[in-house]
Amino acid sequence: MSTSKHTELANHAWSVADLLRGDYKQSDYGKVILPFTVLRRLECVLAPTRDKVRETSERFRGQDVDVTRFLRRAAGHSFYNVSGYTLKSIAADPSQTAKHLQAYIGAFSDNAQEVLHRYEFPQQIRRLDGANLLYQVVGRFADLDLRPEVVSNHQMGYVFEELIRRFAEVSNETAGEHFTPREVIELMVNLLVAPDDDALSVPGVVRTVMDPACGTGGMLSAAEEHITALNPSATVQVFGQELNPESWAICRSDMMIKGQDPENIKFGNSFSDDGHRTATFDYLLANPPFGVEWKKVKDDIEDEYERLGHSGRFGAGLPRINDGSLLFLQHMISKMKPVTADGKGGSRVAIVFNGSPLFTGAAESGESRIRQWILENDWLEGIVALPDQLFYNTGISTYFWILTNRKLPDHAGKVILLDARDQFAKMRKSLGDKRKYLTAEQIKEITRLYGEALHAAADPEHPQHQKVKVFANEDFGYRRVTVERPLKLRFEVTDETLTRVRDTKPIARVVDVDLFEAALKPLVGRSWQTKRAAWDAIRSAMAEGGVLWPTGAPFQKALRELVGVRDPDGEVQLVKGDPEPDPELRDYENVPLNEDVEEYLRREVLPHVPDAWIDHTKTKIGYEIPFTRHFYVYKPPRPLAEIDAELKALEAEIQALLGEVTK
Repeated sequence: MSTSKHTELANHAWSVADLLRGDYKQSDYGKVILPFTVLRRLECVLAPTRDKVRETSERFRGQDVDVTRFLRRAAGHSFYNVSGYTLKSIAADPSQTAKHLQAYIGAFSDNAQEVLHRYEFPQQIRRLDGANLLYQVVGRFADLDLRPEVVSNHQMGYVFEELIRRFAEVSNETAGEHFTPREVIELMVNLLVAPDDDALSVPGVVRTVMDPACGTGGMLSAAEEHITALNPSATVQVFGQELNPESWAICRSDMMIKGQDPENIKFGNSFSDDGHRTATFDYLLANPPFGVEWKKVKDDIEDEYERLGHSGRFGAGLPRINDGSLLFLQHMISKMKPVTADGKGGSRVAIVFNGSPLFTGAAESGESRIRQWILENDWLEGIVALPDQLFYNTGISTYFWILTNRKLPDHAGKVILLDARDQFAKMRKSLGDKRKYLTAEQIKEITRLYGEALHAAADPEHPQHQKVKVFANEDFGYRRVTVERPLKLRFEVTDETLTRVRDTKPIARVVDVDLFEAALKPLVGRSWQTKRAAWDAIRSAMAEGGVLWPTGAPFQKALRELVGVRDPDGEVQLVKGDPEPDPELRDYENVPLNEDVEEYLRREVLPHVPDAWIDHTKTKIGYEIPFTRHFYVYKPPRPLAEIDAELKALEAEIQALLGEVTK
């Protein structure tokens, strides 16, 4: 089918918008057009076996037997309809359109009815009937020729995708939830399956593809198209799960339209209600919502984490509650096929993230532990930075993460970072936050560069050398070391000291505050360089004032807080003979895993603070991927003379304009 043909069919379906205008908001057009398109396609697909299905239904009427299997066999599909209605016959009786249409829908198999109900189709029927539009809409779709011999499943996918795109464009507030830009999906699928081109060309090959946040199914459709383009005889089975009812209905109906098994598209939350609990897949890909909290399923996720550990999906760690991105990735990793002893099996994973999963979380936080788990298992193959303003619902920069448990030998232990942020074209008209897109040539170039990334990174003469870097897995790890400096104090008694005595509870509990304050008063204005000298003077003053020196560490600790003053030239305080660290001078350093921390201390710290040391008991291991830092290029500021000249030119231009205004 030519592009003009599937656009023509989409135009026919979308022409119903002319009828809806005034009674429906633009953003609601899809709620009528999409389910009616599905209904008409199902009707056309079932038309050749309609009589056979009705005969089978009549034959088993009144018998205590599950006829579903027989009806599906009679229909030749996973769905069926046992009524004698058609949209054309329903449209022929305007006075009974709603009644007959409801009966028609009720005669479908449960799986087809479920899809239509997720569209809230019965409510739309009542709404259209109340506006006296129903029979006109039914009549318009009855004339839409979607017979399989005219429009194949593959071609029907294009028609439906065009309708979804139009729905997304007029519903900008939700476009990002329902629709990932087609060119982004194409690039993602390219990177996902490119290393397997040879394997995918084997006659009769079967591959499974899964998206745990499948939305309207765009990524699943693109993956199927790509694989079948490489090998028309390949069998591609798609699986997915979606939380949004409308998106799920669109995806599932799209699968039904294309001849895929709609039962493979599950409804529900992938975290709390895994619809593919024990299944594994060849390819997994997703564009999960950015920065969405997982508070609603917190109990389920924490229970699995604590009860199952690494036997479950989230054993590596839990990210902060306001961003579940890395939960999706862990969920997908749990669906990878294991690699067999002979090197077969395994899976590839592609997921879209914002920048947060690269670095959010300090050492030994949930996010850091998840990154550590992925890198130490050598699953991360590469990360591709994309331009900003590429998606409908956000203008921020995004990244593809590509993972696999069957890396090629020359990729083992390595991670590719590819900077494609300058690969874009400007759109003539923005769609929501989307102002840029990837051209076909740019998609081809990024795919090619990713495929030869190791060579490009190693060859300084390669034209794209600066856009690719390759690191060892451990390069992203670091030790979070605690750098301590000694507490140095001098000791003094001031008027302020006396006013603070009554607020110092450890002292007030063991001495008479009035007597203690009176004993210290003669010492106001005196200071001592050592604690021993200060203690001797204070002890003598207390004895003269009739106050006993309390035994026990709490009193002495409180007294030191009362009269001790931090001083760089003061006495180093000791604990069991070792310098006591000063919490106010404590600092932290991230030392690369492959570097000796003591050598780092000698080189980076001691030249500035010679008395510092590292408290190794507080060292933590962390992992982060500072993508932007690795591709940062310093740009020196413009010369002051150039800036000054530009300002003078602008000033002259403004003066000239003002002069014209005052004429």
